[in-house]
Amino acid sequence: MEVTEQIKLVDVVDNRLTSFLEARATEMNTISPDLEHLLAYSNSMLASGKRFRARFCYWGWRAIGASGSDTDLVGGVETLDDVEAVIALATSLEVFHAAALVHDDIMDNSDTRRGLPAAHRAFEKIHSSRTYSGDSERFGQSTALLLGDLLLAWSDDLLSAALADLPAGIAAATRTQFSIMRQEVTLGQYLDIHEEAAWWHTAEEHRLDRALRVVTYKSAKYSMEAPLLIGASLAGASEDQLSDLADFGLPLGIAFQLRDDVLGVFGDSEVTGKPSGDDLREGKRTVLIALAEQRMPETSKRVFNEMLGDRSLTPDQIEVMQSTLRDTGGLDEVEVMIADYAKEAMQALDRAAISAGAAKELGRLATAVTERRS
Repeated sequence: MEVTEQIKLVDVVDNRLTSFLEARATEMNTISPDLEHLLAYSNSMLASGKRFRARFCYWGWRAIGASGSDTDLVGGVETLDDVEAVIALATSLEVFHAAALVHDDIMDNSDTRRGLPAAHRAFEKIHSSRTYSGDSERFGQSTALLLGDLLLAWSDDLLSAALADLPAGIAAATRTQFSIMRQEVTLGQYLDIHEEAAWWHTAEEHRLDRALRVVTYKSAKYSMEAPLLIGASLAGASEDQLSDLADFGLPLGIAFQLRDDVLGVFGDSEVTGKPSGDDLREGKRTVLIALAEQRMPETSKRVFNEMLGDRSLTPDQIEVMQSTLRDTGGLDEVEVMIADYAKEAMQALDRAAISAGAAKELGRLATAVTERRS
């Protein structure tokens, strides 16, 4: 595939997603028209997103490969004969991300995603609106589980397409990085639900470290570090080069998820696409909660924890909990942590043995992911 210099990477990935889903639609339509709602939800979910994982994958590749020149394309892609592999790989990461979100929303019992009903809620509504037999909630959850599995399979299809014509060593190294990512995010997801269940069985002084472990494995590594390493492996990166990119990607990923945790409590619903304070209703035991708890008087702590995870919290109750998190200094400390991790990432980027053009664009991306409002 040849891509003109001024086309934005996100547009190229969007086009690849569109063509991939069109091909899947043809296949699915030959099986049954009843599969239409699976395809429709896949299209709506994959139609939006900031494509951070795709972008980090691409710039990890550019940082190492012959294409990693000092040309500053500001998120665009140059004319390259070999760009098809990295575009397929970047697209695979976006589909994997969608699968993770579908499964995560089921486990968190979330109602919305990107301003739309979460997958299990959308399928639940289909069941009830068509007056099907059985339980609508169970139908919604079961269908969403299968959709998540289908998206995982599609992600692997795109990965295989990316690696099909590459030298065996490059293909094996890239697939290994992808496999590590899949295992880590799955185990991190388990650690997340485990911490919610085991929180009261953990000494308070250990809760912050355990919350940070969840941040690292559930989100940080697969959001920033893994896409960089996957893209770099496609370009034949050495162990030292992979280490340089990991030193940048991991602290940046932690800063990214800490920002996400702040937005989950204090974000504007019109911007985030989720109700304000939704993480409080879902009872998420985040770094923010762990820090605030350390500073709460026992009485306030007891009341706060009785409210945390209550799905019926009113806007006024959410506001009280938000004030508590501010008043304890927990919010301020998380903001300091975000700044510190971002600084660590930028220092690592300055030391990294990668092309100047890629380093410049990665620096821009680092600012975008840590200062975002959605």
